[in-house]
Amino acid sequence: MGKKIFSIFILFISLFLSNLLAQEEEPIRYFQLEPLDDSLFIQIQQELYIDPPDPKAEIIADLRDLNNQTIAVKGVLYPFFALKDETRSRVLTYPFKISLEESITYTSIFTRVLNKLRFDKIINTPTVYQISSTLGYINPFLQFMGGERFGFSLKNDVGFSFGVGTPYSGVLETNFYEANFHLLGLRFGIFSKDDTFIEHKLENNHNNIYFKLGYQINYVVPFGNFFEFGYMSTTEDFGRSKIEKYRPPESVVYSKDSSKIYDPYLVDGKFFNWEFRYPIKVLEGTRGKIYFAKYVNEYHIGFTGREMSLAGSVFDFRFDAMVSSKEREPQFIVEALIQKIFGNWAFSAVAIGPSVILTKTKDDKFGITAIFINARLKAGTSF
Repeated sequence: MGKKIFSIFILFISLFLSNLLAQEEEPIRYFQLEPLDDSLFIQIQQELYIDPPDPKAEIIADLRDLNNQTIAVKGVLYPFFALKDETRSRVLTYPFKISLEESITYTSIFTRVLNKLRFDKIINTPTVYQISSTLGYINPFLQFMGGERFGFSLKNDVGFSFGVGTPYSGVLETNFYEANFHLLGLRFGIFSKDDTFIEHKLENNHNNIYFKLGYQINYVVPFGNFFEFGYMSTTEDFGRSKIEKYRPPESVVYSKDSSKIYDPYLVDGKFFNWEFRYPIKVLEGTRGKIYFAKYVNEYHIGFTGREMSLAGSVFDFRFDAMVSSKEREPQFIVEALIQKIFGNWAFSAVAIGPSVILTKTKDDKFGITAIFINARLKAGTSF
């Protein structure tokens, strides 16, 4: 077994190094653009006076004949030079191309897959918006449970954000939601409770986290979008009825030796929260970050990425490890949301997939305490 693992490891290292040392491939001259950049698709059609523009239109560029370069939109041909210089440049450097001049051989089944893995695009520099302390909150992705907040700008650095679940929670874990106002790196908001996603989960609720009404104030230090800190406070009591609802006898679990009690965390009091994050662009994703955070006296380490591309698939991925808490057992969240599974406008607007929480179960063993389908909507163009 050890030799097999070592052989596989050597194989992957060899492939990785050969890709790094490989000469730059010849540019593709005849290709279809995958509809993953709404802004480019709309810009192309606006410059060709196509009204209304379709962000998911089939666009094919044929640049093989220098004297007759064309771009086809929904089967209609236009001169490539009808586009502005900047737009032509974006088409030429567009990373998501489907080659239409590829010659198929008996080895294509292997080489094509390796080429699609795009090892040279594993990590890249983030966008300007991701590293801005005042604009980093702008985010077109609205996720149903947990993850980054959906944010939009009214004008430049003034706007709003909204989220269901905490930034670090998984599926069926919490009743939290929040709404915030953003101004020059400051974030003022309220949070409250909605039991929609938790009231039908009947077991393994002992590691859940529940909230009530409160407010929060946060600030992003103006040296890039790297460090945010803030104050959070609840403003009402749970009350006896809510305690009985969120912490019923079946949600209280004892360890095998009865030395530990696992029960839901009812968040009450004042908290100083912070997050250190590093925005990165992984697998040509439109948004991504790694982070280390303290939230309601719990410590989290994780990664989140949007619209990453690997071997022709486009997906979101999130991993969060809650490594320390005085109230709950450590837990791990793994989530993959797959794009390109619906047609028409939903081609890049919707991603859906499984989300799993791993921690101590009611049997006092490490395992799955929640597994459910999560989803996100893309409400605008990614920067």
